[in-house]
Amino acid sequence: MTEAVIVVALLLVGASATAAVAVRDPVRQSLVLAVLGVVLAVLFTVLQAPDVGLSQLAVGSALTPLLLLLTVRKVRRRAQRAPDGPAGRRGREGGP
Repeated sequence: MTEAVIVVALLLVGASATAAVAVRDPVRQSLVLAVLGVVLAVLFTVLQAPDVGLSQLAVGSALTPLLLLLTVRKVRRRAQRAPDGPAGRRGREGGP
């Protein structure tokens, strides 16, 4: 019975990791990464490492995707705000 649960968990890890690599949009990629973190936490718990599973749940499925989403949001805002031309470059160089 436990071997079957381990095999199912490993298959889910493989499928979600493949999906994380295959998705091209950074926002969707971070959401798939959160799902991968949850699946890895389940795998660690099945393999009788609940402390590692809890750490993975906190870091891999909550903190890392959140930081990626915030980074993508900030980069997209800067890209929308910065006009093309000398005025956009002047703002980045620290000019008036």
